[in-house]
Amino acid sequence: MLVMMNLNLKAETEKFIELNGFKELTKVQKATVAMAKRGKDVVAVSQTGSGKTHAFLISIMEKIDPDDFNTQVIISSPTRELAYQIYQNARMMQEVYPHLRIKLLSGGLDSQRMKEDLKKAPQIVIGTPGRIKELYADSTLRVDRVKMFVVDEADMTLEYGFLDDIDAVFSRMEKPQVLCFSATLPEGLKPFIKKYLAHPQMIELDDHQDNPRIEHILINCKHKSYGEMLMDILPGFNPYVCLIFANSRKECDEVFELFKSHGIKACLLHGGLPARERQKAMRMLNNKEITYCIASDVASRGLDIDGISHVVSLGFPKELSFYFHRSGRTGRNGREGTCFALYKDEDEAAVKTLMKQGINFIPRSYKNGTWRNLKALNFKRVTAAQKREKEIAKVLSGKKTKVKPNYKKKRTQEIEKIKRKERQNYIRQKIKEEKKARYKAKAKEMQGR
Repeated sequence: MLVMMNLNLKAETEKFIELNGFKELTKVQKATVAMAKRGKDVVAVSQTGSGKTHAFLISIMEKIDPDDFNTQVIISSPTRELAYQIYQNARMMQEVYPHLRIKLLSGGLDSQRMKEDLKKAPQIVIGTPGRIKELYADSTLRVDRVKMFVVDEADMTLEYGFLDDIDAVFSRMEKPQVLCFSATLPEGLKPFIKKYLAHPQMIELDDHQDNPRIEHILINCKHKSYGEMLMDILPGFNPYVCLIFANSRKECDEVFELFKSHGIKACLLHGGLPARERQKAMRMLNNKEITYCIASDVASRGLDIDGISHVVSLGFPKELSFYFHRSGRTGRNGREGTCFALYKDEDEAAVKTLMKQGINFIPRSYKNGTWRNLKALNFKRVTAAQKREKEIAKVLSGKKTKVKPNYKKKRTQEIEKIKRKERQNYIRQKIKEEKKARYKAKAKEMQGR
């Protein structure tokens, strides 16, 4: 018996839940469904892996009318991969309602074929904001009968600059029920919520709550690059599916080439690839045709690839919340997972911050085929002078395959640039300290009056 009967769900909805193998709904799913059933607009802010996708799919099951052959629901997702993933999950609805029409609209798909498919209105449309707007603008997609609009990964939609596309479509709808899902709630999203959501019900769950079934292993790269250290430790674990995150497309490409040079089969997934290659990578991962995938953070947001046993983070993202999104790709649905975080000296501040936010890092090393637990982390304080000397040493020890004209002059200029940067930082710090001292003195003077 499902532990959710107090929600008074339709028999068809319960069948959909059972087909997905759920024994109990997650917190965000229970809260969303309860509010959506009452016709409320919802803003759900919850960590990756908390079940947001099925929170709105179950809500749609409760509200959809399979005998109404107009477009009733539009689901917007910021990337093709996420839209495709939602589409794959939504197709399970057709096991309950065989005649339900669900269509995917996104870049990389044949535009003319999509237009042909829309001649017979699908009841549920899933797509990227740009493609939804494009097909609405040329009157191919009708939105006047839409009862529910879902904005998935709203913060990512804002970050990618797609809110204007959604705004253009929203403005032509007859006040649909709006379900907005996001991992964070940035200030830039609030005007959109205020404009289109009527007295929204807020669901806010702790985004930085660590999953106790994920083991976070910290690897010191020392003098090696992230890629070199990755190749050293790779024989030390036997993943089912492993996602490897780099901080830029360029780094992704470099690590991918490193895998090829070592004869290790891997796929590549980042926003700079053609749609066909990205779709191929997703298909290979979903079909378990490949073990390793090198990805940028576009893959860490929302993608739910079954069977990810290991995640590797090559350094830390600028937005540290993305570390939780990365590690959240594993340890899902009650399974255990392992996250390897490779770090250098410049990553120590990020490690400390994440530890304060609840990540229990276990420092280890891998040598001669054996993993060793290291002593508790005790980062040494590096002075500005030590940082400067380290940067200068890098310049002096740089590989010189061929001596170019003015080589010594250029090297001297690089060293001077490092010293200038240190002096500028010193001056900025002094100005900051003086301002703080003046502020404190002024505050003390005001208190004495």
